[in-house]
Amino acid sequence: MFLALRDLRFARGRFALMGAVVALIAVLGVLLSGLASGLADAGISGLRALPMTHMAFDRKATSEQFSRSTVEQEDWQAWSEAPGVERAEPFGNTLANAQVTQGAKKGEQVNLAVFGMAADSPMAPVSTKGEGLKESGAGIVITQEIADLGVEVGDVLTADKSMVRLEVVGMVDETVSYGHIGVAYTDLDTWRHLHYGLPGDLPEAARRQATAVALTLEEGADVAAVAKATATRADTKETTFDASPGYTAESSTMALIKGFLYAISALVVGAFFTVWTVQRKAEIALLKALGAPTGYILRDALAQVVAVLVGATAVGTAVGLALGSAMIGKAPFSLSAPAIATSAGLLIGLGTVGAIVAVRRITAVDPLTALGATR
Repeated sequence: MFLALRDLRFARGRFALMGAVVALIAVLGVLLSGLASGLADAGISGLRALPMTHMAFDRKATSEQFSRSTVEQEDWQAWSEAPGVERAEPFGNTLANAQVTQGAKKGEQVNLAVFGMAADSPMAPVSTKGEGLKESGAGIVITQEIADLGVEVGDVLTADKSMVRLEVVGMVDETVSYGHIGVAYTDLDTWRHLHYGLPGDLPEAARRQATAVALTLEEGADVAAVAKATATRADTKETTFDASPGYTAESSTMALIKGFLYAISALVVGAFFTVWTVQRKAEIALLKALGAPTGYILRDALAQVVAVLVGATAVGTAVGLALGSAMIGKAPFSLSAPAIATSAGLLIGLGTVGAIVAVRRITAVDPLTALGATR
């Protein structure tokens, strides 16, 4: 580290410029990680909050399962009786637009991601204000995201087209959403009225249907036979996230952008240290002529690289966290410690790889150069 530290002090202007570039990349890395986490939360936090391990869909619904799948009462009964299944219950999912017809925000349009479930289900929310779900009560429990729009407990919403009347009976403090729309929990019959657009009595066939079967399976449970017998398939909880509108496209886009950012960081760091190594060719040749082993010079150069990368990444990450904290609540942004640590680690790791490729030129420096040789 002796020569590396002397170099850092001697050429502090150049290294400060390089450090500033790395720090800016670190800032972008933090912001992109936060945006990726925020978009994921806005898309699937409602599903992620459900206490389940798997979900069984209609086998014919190979994509966009929540909008295309329909399961029958016989399906969730068969699942509930299967070995290795701790719990199986019907789950409804639909998107609805409603208007506040009674309350302070009367006339306001509100989008709802409606989750239907049995009122006594473990999936049913525990209200922090008002009451919980009731069977066939035409009531909904809203999340904080809907409450932030001005909807309060006691307000009445009317669904467009179907004209189903929805009374807000409770609220939970959680900010969860599905497809970037706040979640509203309701009982299964109310969900069916909304899903089928029927304000009156439900047909018997509709009363026996749901979107999917929410499952809690024991570890190692063999459910293939049940899936085959019921014409359903069991997807893991994480797999169901892909069915959220726009989730896959958003995740892929953010991953691609971050990938390009890390590739650019490796190229930038590599290019800088390539130029720096060429400029130091005479000094390196002199060190070799004085007997310094190539391995020592390489280790010294890599120590210099790591010092610049770690210092600049730490500064950039701190700035990114400060900017990200200011964005919370104003944009779909969420600070995730694992994601930010991964971003910083990749920047340092890939930057080091790019620098290693650059400083390998040291091995080709001829000691005779220090004596004026031109070959």
